[in-house]
Amino acid sequence: MKYLYSTSCSKSRLREIRAFTEGVLRKHDMDELEISTIVLAVDEVCANLIIHGHECDDSDELQLEIDIHSDKVIFDIIDRSEMFNINKYKAPQLEDIIKMQRKGGLGLILVKKIMDEIKIFPKGEFYVCQLTKKIA
Repeated sequence: MKYLYSTSCSKSRLREIRAFTEGVLRKHDMDELEISTIVLAVDEVCANLIIHGHECDDSDELQLEIDIHSDKVIFDIIDRSEMFNINKYKAPQLEDIIKMQRKGGLGLILVKKIMDEIKIFPKGEFYVCQLTKKIA
């Protein structure tokens, strides 16, 4: 079953993205902890795209497509701007982040740990960040 959500690239829309994602997952009787971690990962990717890819320009738009299968959930985050390839991201050591007292930098680490597969690819005039999570 597929669900589609379109929104402007405003940080204020992140709450709605989280609510939409959570609502879809709840319809499919998923575990609470699994729902929370998946919502966190989707939110992080959308936040990075809205903040860094669009500089919070609410005249820009992105789409979130959620495709529920019996054994996995696929999230396609679809956008016109070229996306940062999270697969090429080399995570710093947690100790280094703590020593440098960095704010941020943990989101992409979490996304890579939560999701089972991450793909970035062009699709016509758009780019897609596809996150896949296996489910029981």
